Amino acid sequence: MGNRPAFDEIMGMTGEQPPRPPLAALGRWLEETPDHDLRRRQETAETTFRQLGITFAVYGDDEASERIIPFDIVPRVFLADEWARLSEGLVQRVEAINAFLDDIYGERRILKEGVLPADLILGNPQFRPEIAGMRPPHGIWAHICGIDLVRTGPDEFYVLEDNARTPSGVSYMLENREAMVRLCPELFREYRVEPVDSYPDRLLATMRSVAPRGTGANPVCVVLTPGHYNSAYYEHSFLADSMGIELVEAADLVVDDDQVWMRTIAGRVKVDVIYRRVDDDYLDPLVFRADSMLGVPGLIAAYAAGNVAILNAPGNGIADDKAIYSYMPEIVRFYSGGEAKLPNVETWRCREPQALRYVLDNLGDVVVKLVDGSGGYGMLVGPTASKQEIEDFRAALIAEPHRYIAQPTLALSTVPTLADSGLSPRHVDFRPFVLTGSNGVQVVPGGLTRVALKEGSLVVNSSQGGGTKDSFVLMADGPGQSQSLGGMTQSQGPGGQIQGLGGQARGIHA
Repeated sequence: MGNRPAFDEIMGMTGEQPPRPPLAALGRWLEETPDHDLRRRQETAETTFRQLGITFAVYGDDEASERIIPFDIVPRVFLADEWARLSEGLVQRVEAINAFLDDIYGERRILKEGVLPADLILGNPQFRPEIAGMRPPHGIWAHICGIDLVRTGPDEFYVLEDNARTPSGVSYMLENREAMVRLCPELFREYRVEPVDSYPDRLLATMRSVAPRGTGANPVCVVLTPGHYNSAYYEHSFLADSMGIELVEAADLVVDDDQVWMRTIAGRVKVDVIYRRVDDDYLDPLVFRADSMLGVPGLIAAYAAGNVAILNAPGNGIADDKAIYSYMPEIVRFYSGGEAKLPNVETWRCREPQALRYVLDNLGDVVVKLVDGSGGYGMLVGPTASKQEIEDFRAALIAEPHRYIAQPTLALSTVPTLADSGLSPRHVDFRPFVLTGSNGVQVVPGGLTRVALKEGSLVVNSSQGGGTKDSFVLMADGPGQSQSLGGMTQSQGPGGQIQGLGGQARGIHA
């Protein structure tokens, strides 16, 4: 897959022909709009982001620094039929992830039947034995998933990794769209683009739908943040504000008699649903890390008693593990009874001797990742690595092979991007967001497109210098003025039919 030229999502396979017919208007817009005009609009968007405080923290230098994620003015576009196929695959995968989590913390049928090696689960640091036997309200574990996808051809999409703990980036999806509507209105006159701005309403509806039974018609929902030093704090604040619910830190909550209460000026208020952006390790010092100042003592006891819903459920980190990812085709088959509609990237599990030998013999041609890594850290991109980096990884692989997986270097698709020298193709990936509530699974018709701004680079992570683009999903009924016709694709329950959702979308106010 990595030896052929990259597929350009506007220009097609070679990048030298006229634009793909459905995107001809976008091709004309790029050709007719001067670079200086595109650059002016892009700079205006980035200035707005900076003023709003849409930043993330970069760690690892002498001190943390606050930066905006660079924004690119050229959108990435999905045709309606492409999106329909992707949505079906995303629903199937997220349903399988939920079934998998419910199983491994319950009956463990998948281990008993030998589909997965037991030590891969039970010996995994992301598996939380403290949670075993507990069941979240309504049996839903992964309420908010970000499934990272890559594209290598007109009809070739692959899942790169699953994010089922605390996937971030949705605020950029919303703010990028806000910027594009304001700065490039002509594109929305040319194309009917599915809106994404109903996401906060849909997220709140998802939270309310999984409140413990007997809570009542108006459950109290909050967003739990580690605090303003967290790299995604802007997003925590943005989502709480957009949903009209409280943003709280650990000190704002107290557990009494297995009930969670929020301290307010008017007195204590019972909390029913918590969208937590705090990792498991720090969630409850009585159960996980005793030195955590970010968690709420007694929270897991309240959760075990069925008195509070936590999104995403504690213990979900095991579904993020890249060694588990390598078994996702088997996991999907086991729980759905069918083949995965979205395939994995070919993956070598370095814990297996034969795979390790292959990876060690081909380090210069593959991408090596830590099974529990994220953010582009702990990764080797063989074709662009130095000899010393390759030898360092060789030693690490030999010492602890179980900590790594490897994948081929893919020819990731490109999208024209405004570089220093003008428009130039840059590699992209994509993170759609999938919501699961008691009424089924919803796929947001859009997502976070990340772009590798360095020429030839395949690393799109913001912490490694990547940027973002707006992601257009075109409506099925062709060109024309975009309307607020709802903003989701939904299935009703496991294996349900994909269908559109109505509803009036509203503007986002940061």
